[in-house]
Amino acid sequence: MKTEKTSKNAAYTGLFAAVAASSCCIPPVIALIAGVGGSASALSWMEPFRPYLIGLAIVAIGYAWYNYLKPKNADDCGCEVDAKPKWFQTKGFLIGITLFAAVSIAFPYYAHIFYPDNKKEVVIVNQSNIQTLNFDVKGMTCASCEEHVKHAVNELEGIVNINASYEKANAEVEFDNTKTTKEDIEKAINSTGYKVINKEKDE
Repeated sequence: MKTEKTSKNAAYTGLFAAVAASSCCIPPVIALIAGVGGSASALSWMEPFRPYLIGLAIVAIGYAWYNYLKPKNADDCGCEVDAKPKWFQTKGFLIGITLFAAVSIAFPYYAHIFYPDNKKEVVIVNQSNIQTLNFDVKGMTCASCEEHVKHAVNELEGIVNINASYEKANAEVEFDNTKTTKEDIEKAINSTGYKVINKEKDE
């Protein structure tokens, strides 16, 4: 009974750790779908713990599999005990937990597919009106964060191109300054929950 409870707890711990490992990247997608931008970076503080949470998930789920695959106990006569396993001890349950954990852990690498391409074609009338600014942005921790910032800025008129990088913690925006202002761009970035932390830099 104790082994069964431990196995169940291990499986749920692994699942929780796997979801928590990507919790810094899931809110931006939820925020986009729900239209609540300001909550996007709410769990970005968890990003430094991601490797440890992934490790915990692997160890916990591995332990649950170990309990499932290890030889069954025998009773006093030496006969194998063939009790019907509980649902959380079944192979199907463990496969489901393992697959869900893998999908959760990998979320940052495919999150971009949830962001529709909202880039508009900009007709450049006068090249001298095209300006490029570089904003330092605080709070981005993965590719999902980058996509959220790009999506928000592309909602503005006159955006020619935007490149956001969580590794460099910046967003480089090329735009037509007769249609959009630097203040509008900064406001769009801040609306995602990530914050512009410096004065913009001309390129």
